[in-house]
Amino acid sequence: MMKLLLNALCKFLCGILLVGLLLFLPAGTFAYLNGWLFCTLLFVPMLFLGAVLWIKAPDLLRKRLDGREQENTQKGVVALSGLLFFVGFILAGLDFRFGWSHVPLWVVVLASVILLISYGLYAEVMRENAYLSRTVEVQKDQKVIDTGLYGIVRHPMYAVTLWLFLSIPLVLGSWCSLICFLHYPIVIVIRILNEEKVLTEGLAGYRDYKKKVKYRLIPFIW
Repeated sequence: MMKLLLNALCKFLCGILLVGLLLFLPAGTFAYLNGWLFCTLLFVPMLFLGAVLWIKAPDLLRKRLDGREQENTQKGVVALSGLLFFVGFILAGLDFRFGWSHVPLWVVVLASVILLISYGLYAEVMRENAYLSRTVEVQKDQKVIDTGLYGIVRHPMYAVTLWLFLSIPLVLGSWCSLICFLHYPIVIVIRILNEEKVLTEGLAGYRDYKKKVKYRLIPFIW
C-alpha cells in the first residue's frame, strides 16, 4: 500500500509540474489567473479522488496509474492525445501572453462548472466499474457492466472526458487552445472503435450488451 501511495503521489506531483511548465512558461508569468483556476479545478478533485481510491479501491487506483498500452492502435491514440494536450496548453499560455483572444467571464465560469460536473461523473463511472483501467484490455474475470451510466451509453467514461477536456481551453480563457482541443473527439472515436473490437472478441456478453445499449458516446447520435 505504501508503494502504491508513493507511486500515486509521485505521478500527481509530476503532473502538477508538467502542467505548470506548459502553462506558465509560455505565458511568461505566474499572473495567469485562468491557469491557476484550471490547476485548482483539476488537481484538488484529483487529489481527493486519489485518496478515496487508495483507501477504498487500491486495485482500481493501481490500474488507473498503469498507462502502458499493448494495442498498436491505442499506442498511437495515446501519443496523439498527449500531443494535443501539449500543444493546447502551450497555446493557452501564449494566448494569454500575447492577448490573441478574449473569452468572456461567464463562459469561463460555465466551463468551470462543466469541468467540475464532469469530474463528478468521472468518479461515478469509476464507482460503477471496478474493471476500469487506462489501457484497452480484457481483464481476468471481467464482467459486462450495464447499470447506471453504462445503461445509457456504452462508454460513459469517454463521454464524460469529452465534456471535461473541451471545457479545459475555455477555463484557460483561450479560443486558440479550443481549436486544438476540438480534435480530441476524433481521437476518442478511434479509441472507441478499436476498444469495441477488443471487447467484442474477448469479453463474454459484450455482443448482447451492444444490442441492449445501442449508443456508444452520445444518446440518439452515436
